[in-house]
Amino acid sequence: MPLRRKPHLSIGHWLGLAAIALLPLAAGLPLLGWQAERNLASQSRFQAAQAVAALERVLDNAAAAAQALAALPGQPCEQAVLELRRQVTGNPYVRSTALATPDAVYCTSLQGPYSEALAAGDFVAGRLRLFAADRVTPGRALLVYRHPTTQGSALATVDAEHLGNALAVAEPGSQLILKVGPAWLKADGRVAANEPPRFEVGASMAASTRYPFSILSGYPRSATERQWLRDAPILALLGLLGLTAALGTYWQRQRAGSQRQELERALAAGEFIPFFQPIVASDDGRCTGLEVLMRWQHPEDGLIRPDLFIPYAEGCGLIVPMTRDLLRQTAAILAPQVPCLEAGFHVGVNLTAAHCEAPTLVEDCREFLEQFPKGHVQLVLELTERELIVPTAQTLERLAAVRELGVKIALDDFGTGHSSLAYLQQFQVDYLKIDQRFVAMIDTEALSRHIVDSVIALCAKLGLDVVAEGVETAAQQAYLASHGVAYLQGYLFARPMHADAFIDYISNARPEAKQLASCAALG
Repeated sequence: MPLRRKPHLSIGHWLGLAAIALLPLAAGLPLLGWQAERNLASQSRFQAAQAVAALERVLDNAAAAAQALAALPGQPCEQAVLELRRQVTGNPYVRSTALATPDAVYCTSLQGPYSEALAAGDFVAGRLRLFAADRVTPGRALLVYRHPTTQGSALATVDAEHLGNALAVAEPGSQLILKVGPAWLKADGRVAANEPPRFEVGASMAASTRYPFSILSGYPRSATERQWLRDAPILALLGLLGLTAALGTYWQRQRAGSQRQELERALAAGEFIPFFQPIVASDDGRCTGLEVLMRWQHPEDGLIRPDLFIPYAEGCGLIVPMTRDLLRQTAAILAPQVPCLEAGFHVGVNLTAAHCEAPTLVEDCREFLEQFPKGHVQLVLELTERELIVPTAQTLERLAAVRELGVKIALDDFGTGHSSLAYLQQFQVDYLKIDQRFVAMIDTEALSRHIVDSVIALCAKLGLDVVAEGVETAAQQAYLASHGVAYLQGYLFARPMHADAFIDYISNARPEAKQLASCAALG
């Protein structure tokens, strides 16, 4: 079947299909990236808040130890050292305690009497200071909590191990930094005083409301990519969705687009040609008209039946230009044969719902009739009931205009389609064509005969002419003729035929030698 041939896809079409395939990923990747960064930022804030809470618990122990020593600054070290060591023993996070005068440390729980300068202004808010190390443990950082008193201050020291544990709550790939004034410390226990690193993704900060420190949290850029890997099933689903959409588009284009392209090509190549089936008088069998039928003369597949391409043409909107071309071809073929045609020769053309709505309908009919002497050819538009024709104001106006040109209206396949009786009232029908399915059962089924009789009686009451389609036996001809059906059409008289064959047919149908000679000369 030629309508199923695959059309050639241009580079633009392939690019379009690729765009469709990639569209879900193109739209989804930024969304997933945004969602990944949003999730990482949320996780970063959560981790920072956890670290703050953990360090506050550590500092609560240090603060408790320092506050317990608040009455000792200024007392001799020998009297106070035992209490200093008791506070270390009683507070699990405290590594050491110390007493200081306003400007120097003079007693520690580790060494007893001690001497080292102390500047209260070096403590953030007078309370916290982060040291890289001290003389006792030179490789380990310290966080010192200071409780000021009137005689000096009490100090409690927290080891870097506890600080690192509090910062270790970060999930793999992220990082937490403890910041106390200008100094900062990572989970590895190293203290620095320069600018802390900037995080590319999810950077956040949580400050303690109870102690003067803050936690910085965040991720490197690679964390987003790792998050995408976690979302691999979603990415695979997006890719599958895009591929499915592209394949569906490709299939639909092959199915529908190829049909239209092939029909457009055939129309441009003049492959749609008219076939004529004679309509004869029931009393003497003379040819009084014809029905124009469209056929497709395909260069490879030969002659193609109309039921294999007409529905596609109607569906894609090409039936109107195809019918207009058929009218032009029919006029060009029949105009030279006017001497062979009796006056009022009936030319029936199927009219679809789309053509009824086309603004060119009236002009199409006028152009056809202008090819013949006035009144010599009777153009009959056969309203097919395959599609519902909506009697809009524009449609009724166009049909009224073609009637003014002398065109008649026939209702084709009466009784088998949409709203037959309504059509009789709405469209001012001149002819009824009895469907061949009823005619075929005249010989065998009483119900069909009754239907035919009822249609004939209805037409008689309405003053309509009747054409019976599908007449194939002499018994059917005799029955229809005896019941007043004036015009017959069917294989008993002639099959649809090519224009050349029709010219021979009408020439041979006229026995007069003069008429035969005239038609032969015109052919």
